[in-house]
Amino acid sequence: MKKIYFIVNLVAGKAVISKKLGKIIDEFVKNGYEVTVHTTQSGDDAVEQAVYACENGFDKLVVAGGDGTLSQCLQGVMGSNRRIPIGYVPAGSTNDFAKSLGIPSDQLKAAVVAAQGEPVFCDVGGFNDRYFSYVAAFGAFTNITYETSQKVKNVFGHAAYIADGAKELGHIKAKPMRIEYEDMVIEGDFVYGMVTNTSSVAGMIKMKDFLLDDGIFEVTLIRKPRNPAELGKTALSLLKNDMTDKNIIFFRTNKVTITNLSDEPFSWTRDGEYGGEEIVNSFCCHKKAVPFVVADKEKLPFEKELV
Repeated sequence: MKKIYFIVNLVAGKAVISKKLGKIIDEFVKNGYEVTVHTTQSGDDAVEQAVYACENGFDKLVVAGGDGTLSQCLQGVMGSNRRIPIGYVPAGSTNDFAKSLGIPSDQLKAAVVAAQGEPVFCDVGGFNDRYFSYVAAFGAFTNITYETSQKVKNVFGHAAYIADGAKELGHIKAKPMRIEYEDMVIEGDFVYGMVTNTSSVAGMIKMKDFLLDDGIFEVTLIRKPRNPAELGKTALSLLKNDMTDKNIIFFRTNKVTITNLSDEPFSWTRDGEYGGEEIVNSFCCHKKAVPFVVADKEKLPFEKELV
């Protein structure tokens, strides 16, 4: 019998996953799987459990939680010698990566995909000595994703991020940065930057013309605007995916290094979780590194196979 290792974050999102566990497990069993369930406890528990799943003969790892829980499991799979397919039952507040994979927001429907779908190899981002599934970012609003309390997220969901973001508007600071990729060097003061492989970020910023398996990142940087009005215009351009705004720098690459040129440390977010405060941050795209389970590859942004 095939075996699923099912990692569940019971407090993700609005903590409703616990009410559906029985039906989700039943779906896996009906599809011929023996199911082992682990509920996450604290810290890097999901990382350790993902390693366990890979190295102990399981056929598939299924994760129920938010983007952060999925990212933790990704650390474990990438650190293992045997990379088993990952199914995802989105249960967080935003679930950006699930949208990129075409996974339903309905958790029971997502469980069907996890049980019956096909594994497709996707790119994985390398960020210093860690990994990310869809985004690493610095600057304005990025701290909100991990500083907004779990209790507030559970009550208000995605709106909790927006409310906390509004409070930040008057406190945005630019960071002096150096960005190096291929034969290019860019220096300047930036209020925001992100390295992505996704269709959306924070449920609001939509990305176009990207592929999940081409070995290429999308990099977006926002220079310091001259005044609040210009900041608002630039933010609106970003939300509309208009990269022609004079304060927006956009490019694609498989490797980039971003260096903090100030004496003041600042933090990064990695898949919605705290990502550290290193001065020099190196990114590389691991092409087709991990198989994720999807419903229909042909409807998703993957490279088309030549016939």
